[in-house]
Amino acid sequence: MSAIKVAYNPQEIEPAVQKYWEDNQTFHATEDKTKEKYYCLVMFPYPSGRLHMGHVRNYTIGDVIARYNRLLGKNVLAPIGWDAFGMPAENAAIKNNKQPGEWTYSNISYMKQQLKSLGLSYDWAREIATCRPEYFKWEQKFFAELFKKGLVYKKVSTVNWCPVDHTVLANEQVEDGCCWRCGHKVELREIPQWYLKITAYAEELLKDLDKLEGWPERVRTMQKNWIGRSEGLDITFKVDGSDDTFTVYTTRPDTFMGITYISIAANHPLVKKCCDTNAELEAFCAECRKQKFAEADISTMEKKGMATGLYAIHPINGRKVPIYVANFVIMDYGTGAVMSVPGHDQRDYEFAKKYGIDIECVIKESKDSAEPDLSKQAFTEHGVACNSGEFDGMNFEEAFKAIADKLEKMGCAKRKVNYRLRDWCISRQRYWGAPIPVLTIDETGEMVCEKEENLPVKLPENVKIDGVVSPLKTDESWYKTTFDGKSATRETDTFDTFMESSWYYARYCSARDDKQMFDKDAANYWLPVDQYIGGIEHAVLHLLYARFFFKMLRDAGMVNSDEPFKRLLCQGMVLADAFYYLDDQGTKNWVNPLDAITTRDDKGNIISAVDKDGHELHHEGMIKMSKSKANGIDPEEMVRMYGADTVRLFMMFASPAELTLEWRQSGVEGSQRFLRKLWNQVQDLIVDGAKCTTDVSKLPSNLKKIRHQLHVTIEKVTDDIGRRQTFNTAIAAIMELLNEAAKLNAKDEQSLAVRYEIYNNVVLMLYPIVPHICFKLWEVLGNTTKLDEERWPEADKSALTKDEITVVVSVNGKVRGRINIDPNLDEQSVINIATSNADVQKFIDGKQIKKTIYVKGRLVNIVVA
Repeated sequence: MSAIKVAYNPQEIEPAVQKYWEDNQTFHATEDKTKEKYYCLVMFPYPSGRLHMGHVRNYTIGDVIARYNRLLGKNVLAPIGWDAFGMPAENAAIKNNKQPGEWTYSNISYMKQQLKSLGLSYDWAREIATCRPEYFKWEQKFFAELFKKGLVYKKVSTVNWCPVDHTVLANEQVEDGCCWRCGHKVELREIPQWYLKITAYAEELLKDLDKLEGWPERVRTMQKNWIGRSEGLDITFKVDGSDDTFTVYTTRPDTFMGITYISIAANHPLVKKCCDTNAELEAFCAECRKQKFAEADISTMEKKGMATGLYAIHPINGRKVPIYVANFVIMDYGTGAVMSVPGHDQRDYEFAKKYGIDIECVIKESKDSAEPDLSKQAFTEHGVACNSGEFDGMNFEEAFKAIADKLEKMGCAKRKVNYRLRDWCISRQRYWGAPIPVLTIDETGEMVCEKEENLPVKLPENVKIDGVVSPLKTDESWYKTTFDGKSATRETDTFDTFMESSWYYARYCSARDDKQMFDKDAANYWLPVDQYIGGIEHAVLHLLYARFFFKMLRDAGMVNSDEPFKRLLCQGMVLADAFYYLDDQGTKNWVNPLDAITTRDDKGNIISAVDKDGHELHHEGMIKMSKSKANGIDPEEMVRMYGADTVRLFMMFASPAELTLEWRQSGVEGSQRFLRKLWNQVQDLIVDGAKCTTDVSKLPSNLKKIRHQLHVTIEKVTDDIGRRQTFNTAIAAIMELLNEAAKLNAKDEQSLAVRYEIYNNVVLMLYPIVPHICFKLWEVLGNTTKLDEERWPEADKSALTKDEITVVVSVNGKVRGRINIDPNLDEQSVINIATSNADVQKFIDGKQIKKTIYVKGRLVNIVVA
């Protein structure tokens, strides 16, 4: 071991360690059935051009978990790739006059080097990019198999249309009525679309949530609510004066006797007949069809309607109830018709108030209660039927059954389980996506899938993109083709990019396989993923689709398990201070927080700030990092300034993984100080000439005490990282241990040996978090093995047992002293020591001891008269 102190230099250490990993393919994974496997996966990035701190946090968490499990002796797979299709590439192509592919591959190359600079332990041999034909070829082939099975269909439907991105959005991609990507208001349009029958798996997707014990409860709840299982009735109504009928679905048949009108969608079949003779109604329906829509808006949007002049016949009491077109009824949800009970539904209530429709009470709180006051709002709780004839006095369950039974006997209703979930629209009207491999025979209109030998269907190259019409729709040389000698036209829509991300985890299992989608044996060795890490924003987008896709793969005989991800960790967002100054026109000019010179109070709060040009800055507070607010912190710059280990340590220590993290430069600097302290302490130990071993049974009490703390720390850090995934508390425990170790300055053989044991174990425990410095310190400590090949430390059970413990002594409930005792002493011996203690004697001398209470290992309470 060297006796010469060397300064900590991350800019020198980190590239050298990374080169060793790359040269030795340290993290290359192969199937080894003699070992317990562990598949650790982070949600792969979109190649936008630069990493942001959200990426860094996500990938660092994943890397810590992967490295920890390798130290446990598991066979770890930690792959990475690129979610490379999508709208941003097209927008960049327009802006920069480049091809989307050129822009994408350039970004991949740059971001790959950024990822490597963080020291992430990926198996780069399994790298994939979803825009490569060797990837999406298999997706096209699988689509063709689903087509044969009837799990794929095309229909004209009302869709959410983004007028900026010129593409369709799934309901899950509409947020507060706006496009999730660009933020523009969404419109409704009717166009032909391709769908996957996710509803065929609705019940299984719901039930199998109970299997996902390693998922956050809030994510499971979000999926449960999105699937939205309900039990109710399909009820058929006759239209007065005609042979027409229509169906409504309701989960509240107990309110059936309170129907005072029917609401139908603007594009319901009944409406079309009315509009032929009613121009005003046609104009109103046309307005409704154009309205911007997101389901979340229904409760807050202005309720508008118009009477059709038609009446429905109530099946039980024969009453004629008017039929209205209502702007809040959507044809694609349910049947496009709603039985409206304004006395017991707030939306129906508001509509009825506006248009002067009767509001009747048919549910009250209990048999003995008065009818609710409906003058201001509906009574929406379950209760007891009233004003309902033969059903009066029945509770919800009783009324549900009785009314359902009666309607079913009449032949006008059927019990039904319904789902809020709708089939997955997978069509996108853009160029930069995987082509949907369908051809339409020109002569017959028959739709067929491209033959397997002609896959993949590739995109044309060197296209001109204007952001209005997809080049696929204008390039006849691409979409005009033949099938079995007959002229045919290719589908010009491309897959929703969530298709690619719904099965990439399986492709990683055999990423270079050019014969099949993935190798079944390899997939069933690695899958399901043991730990998945990504943002909560994907709870009902990617995660639901991936579960669905996995079940289809299972049913195709390609995987054996039911769910793709065993355990899920949703990391919190990264926040940073946001500053701006106002120019002469009152426009906000945002300034990067690294360029802000701040003045803080004694609590660290910002009280004023200026930029380098002297502008007085306004502090917007800590908000999510974004380009628009100029408060993004460049990870590359931080690695250059402080080193990857410092950035990684700050990310893992500043906040629990699932909560938001506030980026503070002072915190980053504090993380680097800690690493320098660790480096220097190990250097001091080597200079002092540490010995590796000693007889721990002969250690003095002070060394036994700190050795006890070491092994308590090993137990805690093991639990914090492995089970609890509270990485910040694990780091805090190590820091506390090192603070105590720093006080141990003696240079005798026993002290040096204990110090060596402490630092050897600390380096092992910190390795998943700050791997570069630990890799080097492992060598400095004189170890001949490589740290990557070591095993996670185990706590010495004998060291966990204390030779001496401190017990508090109180007199009449007030602390009067403390005693150090052998933890194995019997109760009477402890009490004797307590009553003999000089500090305690002052308060009991000459007084009668009425009672003594001993709480083992903690407290002696003496009660005196």
